[in-house]
Order: sequence, then structure tokens, then C-alpha cells
Amino acid sequence: MYLGLKTGWNFGASLFGSILGFAILKPLSKALPPMFGGGYFGPKENVVCQSAATSAGSLGLLFASGFPAAYQLGLLSAKPADDIGRLITFTLCCAYFGIFFTMPLRRLYVCKLKLKFPSGIAAAFTIRSLHVGKNAAAMARKKTFVLIYTFCAAITLRVVSEYAPGILWDWHWSWWFYQGGWHWAACIESWGWIFELTPAFIGVGLIIPLNSAASFAGGAFLAWAIMGPALIVTGRAVGTVFSAAAPEYVNYSNMILDDPVNAPSPKYWFIWPGCMVLLCASLAEISANWRSLLASFYMMVQPILDKIRPRKHREINPDDVIWDPAPIDEQVPLWLWGGGVLTSTVLTMIIMKVQFGINPGVTLLSIIFAFIFSLIGAECAGRVSIIPVTTLGNFSQLIFGGISKGSGLSPMENQLNNGLTGMLAEAASYQCADMLSDLKTTHLIGASPRAQLYAQLVGALVSIFLSCGMYVVFTSAYPCINNLTSTTCSFPAPDVGAWRAVSVAVSAGTLPIPLSSGITAIVFGVFVIVQTFVKYKFTPQKYHDWFPNWNAIGVAFILGPINTYPMACLFGCIVATVWKKKSPAGFAMYGYAIAAGGIAGEGLGGVVNAILQIAGVSGAYKGTAAGCPLGVYCG
Repeated sequence: MYLGLKTGWNFGASLFGSILGFAILKPLSKALPPMFGGGYFGPKENVVCQSAATSAGSLGLLFASGFPAAYQLGLLSAKPADDIGRLITFTLCCAYFGIFFTMPLRRLYVCKLKLKFPSGIAAAFTIRSLHVGKNAAAMARKKTFVLIYTFCAAITLRVVSEYAPGILWDWHWSWWFYQGGWHWAACIESWGWIFELTPAFIGVGLIIPLNSAASFAGGAFLAWAIMGPALIVTGRAVGTVFSAAAPEYVNYSNMILDDPVNAPSPKYWFIWPGCMVLLCASLAEISANWRSLLASFYMMVQPILDKIRPRKHREINPDDVIWDPAPIDEQVPLWLWGGGVLTSTVLTMIIMKVQFGINPGVTLLSIIFAFIFSLIGAECAGRVSIIPVTTLGNFSQLIFGGISKGSGLSPMENQLNNGLTGMLAEAASYQCADMLSDLKTTHLIGASPRAQLYAQLVGALVSIFLSCGMYVVFTSAYPCINNLTSTTCSFPAPDVGAWRAVSVAVSAGTLPIPLSSGITAIVFGVFVIVQTFVKYKFTPQKYHDWFPNWNAIGVAFILGPINTYPMACLFGCIVATVWKKKSPAGFAMYGYAIAAGGIAGEGLGGVVNAILQIAGVSGAYKGTAAGCPLGVYCG
């Protein structure tokens, strides 16, 4: 929640759960008697621990996007403490159906398509490295030491850099030229071409394929170095000057828009092509692999079919369309995931009607769209470890804002309805992507998918109450989070601005999509579908890597103009490619250890910074603005 409100970015909790779970539970397993939790604690038990942590962390995203926007628009009570009952029940709605309908997707994404899920691979490597006994091989110990060293270096860099972010974290290199008199260089800074020393995303680059990293960076270059400037030159988008002292330094990501159709910011303009690319790319991939998806669902319902039509011998043949290596008794049966989907759906429909007055049919439709958007989130997480959940929620807002408008609801009722349905899609897609990443870890470790599901359910139960309570605490300490009139705030909450802008725009009298943006979105969508058809129909498998990864390109479209992450991923991937070529054994020994340490270290460094922020001794209070544009602290 802190990271989401502070930066608009969220890291999954799997690596945190892996490392902290080991640090806490491993000693307890030795010290306590079995009746109090003592006993064997190995890699499979560690997987269960990190799965619970992942589930507990996923619901905090709601309170870094949709809910603050609703309070800023005056759609709920004066303060969250007055709405604690409704916050808890709505979080309950979001907690479970995303978890349950993810289970039948495991065979497609993990077993059949074998998507990377870089965070899942890093978590699996972390868990394996942590469980090294005294008599383990020396090579295994070396991996563990490298992971620990990288982790400590990353967490130290993340904490120390808060006190000099313009020197130790973000290199605003074009601003240095601007200060030297090259005023044209400010446009490079304006379009977000900053290099960031982020161990997490450099670590992601070490894991993901070169195709994904190149597509991510290429999409950013296409959007924010070619198309974005062209929009400004032709007058189809506008920016706002940061300061009269530097008129060349322009904000192109403003989401508070007076006229989003005729005078959009480039960031708003790119929401619609980006969403269309993500939607078409994911659905085209699913359509191209429909036989695998159908086989996955068939394997889930096979036990019921066996009861209807008994067979003497039931075996899983490795030559089948999808082979599931998990034993039958560790797989999730149809009655469990199917019953969970049905129960959570009915419960959500009841709560949304009683608490917020939303038609049950609209709620059911929102859950269907949540499932579709979850496929997009899963594709993005599996290929580039980035989940554009806020944008998927914004896209859902657009759909259900139109439905609410057609139902004759007032603008405020429309804003509340499209905000809540958007959060359902946001939560489901984030849970689905995070859980599939955990299932990748489960697959690599050889743990039980059913045990992981139980852990996810327990973690979500904890998160329902903890997330709501923490949101009340944060907003009590920092009222500016929910106060639209505030000019300065310790929490910029960029996702909240986007959420609020879409809510207002979609409840307006006309379709809030610029004509040029809509046409571009359609053209991109058709092109992606045609290319995916050509890829699977006419191109041999060995040449598939030559096709761009459109999910990564779509993420780059909607992420910018913040190009630090694509650049860091590409840098990490280039390092990994050269390293593999020069020393394959060296990369196999240390590559994943460095990646896992960097990802986990930066994430936990953010937690430390949160504590320092609350204590009033963070970089925002004690740091320097040296190296930051306009001399304003940029941490």
C-alpha cells in the first residue's frame, strides 16, 4: 500500500514472504515442539508461507488507486473510518473469486505455455538457496552467499539513495545538459528518459528473455520518443509547464484534464491504444492456444466424468496435450475451485446490491470482464513480470461507465459504480497474475498446488482486515491522500490521479476518447490480431521469438512517460545475454541469485523507507535535492 501510494508501483510479496518466512519460521521449527508448530520446515513448506504472503499483499492495491479516488470525488463518507464496514465487505468481494478461477489456468500458463513468470522463478531460486544445510555442496553455499550479498547491497542502496535520489538513484542526465545551456535537452527529461539504478528491474532483466526486454524498451521508444512528440507537434495532445523558470520542462503525464477529448495529455491519449494492444494480444494468444485451454479445463472436470463413466485405470500420459506433473491428490479438484468461484460470485453480487445498490446482473458482468482482464494480467506477469492492473481497472471503468450512463444514473452514481466495478477487475487481475507466479514457484519446487490454494485463502482473509485498517491509519496520518484540494502531499499517488480522471471522463456526456487515439487503438488491435494469426498459422515454432511481444509493448504504452523500467530491464537483459555467452556456467551459478537478491532487496528497502517516512526522518525530510530537476527533491 505504501509503495502504491508513493510511486504508483507494486512489487509482489512472494520474495518477501520467502525470505522473511524462512528467517522467522526456520528457527521456530527447530525451537518449538511439534504441537506448537515445530518440526520439519523445508522448501515446500516455504512455498506455502510465501503464497500466504502474496495473497495478503495483493489487496492493498485497492487502497492505492480506486478508494482514494472515490474519497477525492466525494462519493463516500467524509473519512474512511466512517466507512470501515463497507470497506471490509467490499474487500471481501475482491478477495476470493480471482484466486479460485486462477486454478484451471495453471496448466495452460505454467505447464503448457511455460511462461517465465520472472518473480516466480526468482522466488523458487531464493527458496532453494535458503534451504542449504550444513553439509550441502560448496556450490550451493556460494549461491546463497551471493544472494545474501546482493540482497544486502540492494536494500542498502534503496535506503541510502532516499537521501540523495538525484545522485544515487535516478540519473537525470539530460537535465545536466540543460543546466549547461543546452535547453533543448529538457525535452528528453520531459519524456521520462531517465536512467534509474533499480536493482529490482535490472534483476528482472536478468531473468526475462531478450525478446521481452527489447519489446518493452522498443514500445517505450515508439510511444515516448516518436508518437508522443508527434502528438504534441500536431496539437493532438498537450502538456503543462512545470515551472516558468524552465519553460522547456513540460509535464506530459497530467491526468487532471479539463477537456480529455480535445486536449488530452499524452499519457491519457495512450491509455486507449495501450489497453487495446494488451487486450488483443492476450486474447489472440489465448485464442491461438484454445485447444490447450480446453484441455486444461477438461482435466479439471475429468474426475466428475470418471464418476459418471467409470474407467478401470486412470493415468496421466506425458504425451497428452497438457501433462500435469503434480500428483492427483495434490491437484485442485473441480468441486473446490468451481464451488469457490460460484460461492464468491454470489456473495459479491449480494454485497454489491445491499451495500452499494449495484444491480446483480452488472456485478456478474463485471466478474466476467474481471476474468478476461485477468488473462491479460497473467500474460504480462508471465512475460515481463509487470502487471498493468490499474490500467485494466481503468478500462473496466470505461465499459461500466457506459453501462451506468445508459441506465440513466446520475454522474456521481456512475462514478461510484464504474469505480467499484473497476476495482473488481483490478483486484482479480492482480490476484490471478500473482497466484500464477506463485504456481510457477510451486511447479519448480515440486510443491502442492492444493496446499498453495489453502495458503492463499488464509492470506486473503488476513488481508481483508489488515488492508482496511492500514488504510484508515495512513489516511488519518496523511489526510492529503483523500483530499483533492491539497497542493502538496508526501504521497503523490499517481494511480489515484489516473483513476479519478477516468471516473470523471467516463461519466461525462460524450465518449471520453480522443478520435485520433481511438483510431490508433483500433489499428493497433487489428494489427496485433493479424500478426498473432500469422505467427501461429504460418510460422515455424523456432522463429516465434522474432515476433515482438505485444504485451510488453502495451505495458510500455500505458506506463510512460516513465521509461526508467524499460531501460533498466533492457540493461539487465543485455548483461545476462553477454554473460550467458561468455560464461554459461557462471550465469547458471550466480545469475538468478543476483536477480532474486536485487528484487527482494529493493522491495524490502521500500518497507524500511516507509518506516523512516512515518518516523519523520526519511529523505523527504533529511535528504538533498542535488541532481534533481528544478532543485526539487525527487525521491
